[in-house]
Amino acid sequence: MTQYLISLYHPDGPLPPPEFLESVTRKIQALNDEMKTAGVWVFAAGLHPPTTATVLRASENGQIATLDGPYLEGKEHLGGFTIVEVPDLDAALDWGRRIAEITYLPVEVRPFQGVEDPSCVP
Repeated sequence: MTQYLISLYHPDGPLPPPEFLESVTRKIQALNDEMKTAGVWVFAAGLHPPTTATVLRASENGQIATLDGPYLEGKEHLGGFTIVEVPDLDAALDWGRRIAEITYLPVEVRPFQGVEDPSCVP
């Protein structure tokens, strides 16, 4: 079995209306429950906005700089993620597609290093 990170990218700006978010939250919770029943769910979480991020950057002189805000400025940011443990990339993509259908957000599926599925390694 291989673990995959399914990342959701949120657009910057105001949140969608509460009735939309409530529906998405309910559907995502149902999908998480389905993943748990299927035995593939490892962990899932949403993240606070990128303005809450702190970046630590090491320099060659051994100093660590602490910076407020996201690592990268952009129009989208990592907003949440799910980790699944499935037999192969196709299975991970199936779960990722379902998340994309519920959230209407861009979803990235990526294997963790040390994977057992050879189709994941370039």
